[in-house]
Amino acid sequence: MTILATSAASRRNELSLDGLNFFLADVRDGLGPYLAIYLLAVHKWDPASIGVVMTLAGLAALLTQTPAGALIDRTRYKRGVVIVAALLVTASCVILPFIDSFAVVTATQALSAVAGSVFAPAIAAISLGITGPKAFTRRTGRNETFNHAGNACAALLAGGFAYWFGPVAVFYLMAAMAIASVVAVSCVSAAAIDHAVARGMEPAQRDHHEPPSGLKVLLSNRSLLVFAVCCALFHLANAAMLPLVSQKLSQIDLSMATPLTSACIVAAQLVMVPAALLVGARADQWGRKPLLLAGFAILPIRGVLYTFSSDPYWLVSVQLLDGIGAGLFGALFPLVVKDLTQGTGRFNVSLGALTTAFGLGAALSNGLAGFVVQQAGYNAAFLTLAGVAAAALVLLLVAMPETLRDRVEALPLAARS
Repeated sequence: MTILATSAASRRNELSLDGLNFFLADVRDGLGPYLAIYLLAVHKWDPASIGVVMTLAGLAALLTQTPAGALIDRTRYKRGVVIVAALLVTASCVILPFIDSFAVVTATQALSAVAGSVFAPAIAAISLGITGPKAFTRRTGRNETFNHAGNACAALLAGGFAYWFGPVAVFYLMAAMAIASVVAVSCVSAAAIDHAVARGMEPAQRDHHEPPSGLKVLLSNRSLLVFAVCCALFHLANAAMLPLVSQKLSQIDLSMATPLTSACIVAAQLVMVPAALLVGARADQWGRKPLLLAGFAILPIRGVLYTFSSDPYWLVSVQLLDGIGAGLFGALFPLVVKDLTQGTGRFNVSLGALTTAFGLGAALSNGLAGFVVQQAGYNAAFLTLAGVAAAALVLLLVAMPETLRDRVEALPLAARS
């Protein structure tokens, strides 16, 4: 009976994590391109103002990512933190259709971004605390699979609702998904989470009550710093691409802008599902770097291809490539951070710090792209972002080592160096 009860509890936790990743998918990424369409179509804002709002929201998230990771490392109420954050996101979405002031819109998006900063480290910590390091790769692949499935489902619903009820319907959809995520995380067993393992401690360290390493150990980790720069450049290139596509679609056919943006998101998310499954199944055998290089190489190609045509079907087709790049990166990101911080007890604060790094890139991306569009047009903006992506790929290739411990330890000493 004990074995059956344990198996049932484990199955419930698995399904609850699946649901949490599914419902938080649209919530953790924010309104993004939908906000751009709403402000452009309903309030007639110019691209530069839209870029400023999105940049300021990104900066608000940027300032709280590392403290959010530190909070998740320290707290034993990880589920409660997720619930509070989801409720704050819900409030910021519900109020948005009733306001149009630049200052108030910026404030609501900043609040949503701050609340959303806890989701990624919390999900990673809960997953690691339940599965342990050895099963973390498979669980991360499954997390990302359900995350992308949730994004695809939300985008389909957003496209349909926006077509029938207008762009404002997207805000209520996101609020509903945030509430569903509260239900999902409440079903995760608090007793199943090993909070020492969840912060990156080895089981032996937990048993001997060893304290976490000092934060200075992170600053001396060269590979972690290189990866942070790679992440920042990747998101500096990537974050603004879909909002730019959304704005181009709005100029072509305003009534179809939101449905076509949803089509772009769905197309990418459907490709991200097998990409995440591939990481979960093969990242422990092939290593992390080959898969990372594949993901980074797609981004500059995608930026250039956007300039070939303004045809809506071409733009949606090119967006499929985002499924490969972002799908591989999203699943590999927590694995690489875990590899580089295993045994330090600083996994989640490191995750938060690196999320800050790529959050900086993402926050600057929309502002950069918006001003380039104002000065030189959309094609110039896409080519600028493609150039940044190419720089990220080169840095990853020449400066980032393989991080999978078992794979590295199996190599000759010279190869490891």
